[in-house]
This record gives sequence, C-alpha cells and structure tokens, in this order.
Amino acid sequence: MKKILFAAAMVLLIAGTADAQRRGYRKQRASDDFYQPRVGLTGGLNIANTVSSRNSDFSTDTKLGANVGLFIDIPIIYPLSFQPEVLYSQKGYRANTVYGDFAQRANFIDVPLLAKLRLTPGFNVVIGPQISFLMNTRNTYYDGFNVTYQSRYSYNGDKTFLGGVAGIAFDLNRNVELRGRYTIDFKENNPNGSSGVPDYRNQVWQVGLGFKF
Repeated sequence: MKKILFAAAMVLLIAGTADAQRRGYRKQRASDDFYQPRVGLTGGLNIANTVSSRNSDFSTDTKLGANVGLFIDIPIIYPLSFQPEVLYSQKGYRANTVYGDFAQRANFIDVPLLAKLRLTPGFNVVIGPQISFLMNTRNTYYDGFNVTYQSRYSYNGDKTFLGGVAGIAFDLNRNVELRGRYTIDFKENNPNGSSGVPDYRNQVWQVGLGFKF
C-alpha cells in the first residue's frame, strides 16, 4: 500500500512539475517577442579596405565610410530567423602612389540575406550571402593636404558582386541592438586587372546600431 501511495505521489509531483514548466514556457513565449516579425532602421561606420587573391604584395590602407538602411527580422523556428536588409554602403581604400596619396570612394547598394541565430537572450549571430550593386566611384589624389586630381569614372565591368557576411548583435534593449560585422566580396572587381583599375576584392568591418519597431 505504501508503495502504491508513494508511486501515486511521484506521478502527481511529476505531472505538477511538467504543468508548471509548460505554463512557464507559454508565459515566456508570450512575453518574448522572438515570434513577432520586426522591421527596423540601421546605421553605422564602415572601415573599408581591399584584398587581392592573386597578389600577396597588394596592400592598401583603410578608408572610413558609412552604412545606412532598412531590415526586417522574420522568425522561422526558435532560435532561427531570416533577416534580409537593404543598405547604402560606402567602401573604398587609400594607398601611397608615385603620384601622391590616393583614395577611392565606391558607393554600393548592399543586400545581405542573413540567417540570424539567437545563442542566448540578447546575443545573436548572423551569417549569409550578400549581393552588392556598384553605384558610382570617385578617385582622388592628394599632394600633402591639397587635392591635385579628382575624377569620377563609370566602371564598365560587372557592377554586381556576390559576397559574404558574418557578424554578431547584442540587444541593448527590446528596440535597440549593437551590431558588428565583417563583409567581403567573393570575386575581384576587375578580373583582368590593369594599372589604372587593379583587381581587388572589397572587405569591410562594420559597427553600428539597429532600431527595431
């Protein structure tokens, strides 16, 4: 009889614990906005540079720029969501040449298509491909502090580039996140290369804020 009562008590305890956990999960899910699609604005700093996959001696200095755009966070299944974005992004590089200090500014429309993984509450990892569309490019030569030559040119090659993105995001609160990312093109801007337009790939470190609504 004691064994039966003990078994019954254990069954009731387990059932009560499971029910409490289930209710707690439902309450947590109801208060957690993960399952609510969110749209937002983002902006930040670009620290841009270039790399060459065919010339190990190719080296350039960083050039600062900005990024700004829109994004939407679409939940799939916890802890995974899909986050496409559209960004205006300034890239480029600086270099020392025989003609003086050189700087290139290239303006792009970037479209990252990101998988977003919530590792812990408030900490997320993003990774995915990025399609970049070149808008325009400006080359500038400096002699000391003076601009000696400046030109805009229309690049006649392929203006669409496929790249990759990897990064992290910290939720500062329900509506604001701090983000850091690294992006790189998968192919050179000019596969044939030339003295005027060398072949290189854009790489950018990004830091900024996202505001979710």
